[in-house]
Amino acid sequence: MTDAERAMLKKAIYDKISPRRKKFIDKIGYAAWDPFSEPHDPLDIRKDPTRRTSQQLIREFLQTRGQGEVSTEYSRGAWELCMGVMNGSERHRGMYEFCLWHQELMKREGIEGKLGPKP
Repeated sequence: MTDAERAMLKKAIYDKISPRRKKFIDKIGYAAWDPFSEPHDPLDIRKDPTRRTSQQLIREFLQTRGQGEVSTEYSRGAWELCMGVMNGSERHRGMYEFCLWHQELMKREGIEGKLGPKP
């Protein structure tokens, strides 16, 4: 489809929509409005850069943990962080980067081990 055809079709679509919808389009700007944009992927099939879904990531991660190490709270925390990373959450990125920094700090100071004492 040529640019001229797209412009004509866009104008035809705009002319046929309801006044309420036109008001929204006018608010964002007619030039910025794209009636031909592709829909976003549903959440359940979004993939990270390794091409894994959140379900695949969490399953693979939990399988690397020892039997007694995985509690319900541990699994929930891992799932929350997984979803935050998958969705690009600033809060979860901060948590992730802090963990990396803390691990490096412990290595520099010659401390081996986990984040803290177990309850």
